[in-house]
Amino acid sequence: MIGLRELSMADAPALQRIYSGASLRYIERRPLSVDEAIDLLSNALFHARDEPCDRWAFGITVGNDLLGMARLRCRTERHATLSYLLREDSWGRGYATQAVAGMVRHAFTATGLTSIGARHHPENTASGRVLRKNGFICRGTRDGWPRYDLHKLRSSSP
Repeated sequence: MIGLRELSMADAPALQRIYSGASLRYIERRPLSVDEAIDLLSNALFHARDEPCDRWAFGITVGNDLLGMARLRCRTERHATLSYLLREDSWGRGYATQAVAGMVRHAFTATGLTSIGARHHPENTASGRVLRKNGFICRGTRDGWPRYDLHKLRSSSP
């Protein structure tokens, strides 16, 4: 079972481990330096205090081990994009599926969001499965990248 928690500046070394090795294969970037990890955390913590908040970043944990990061970024007043990244040694255990489920719950209960978009690298089929397991629907591709969306179900009460 995973947890989602707020990030802290003490997470910089763990973020460096997350943003390294095979975990970077599909996000087309190089490993984070210490300064880049600190900048990423500073930015996430700064935006967490925004009113109204339009970006959310959470650490993905198992026990006390920070093994990933998940983010929502508003693109319009009611729509955000979702991204997530896990350390390579945590792949294949359902953690990404659980983290996405938690982010969807957060988006649709704690914010005014009504839809979420996501995409994944065309060769990262596991990420596509994670999105589909969480109710996302593939809406085609843009620039070769599969694109997904999920809409908040409207209440059926009168």
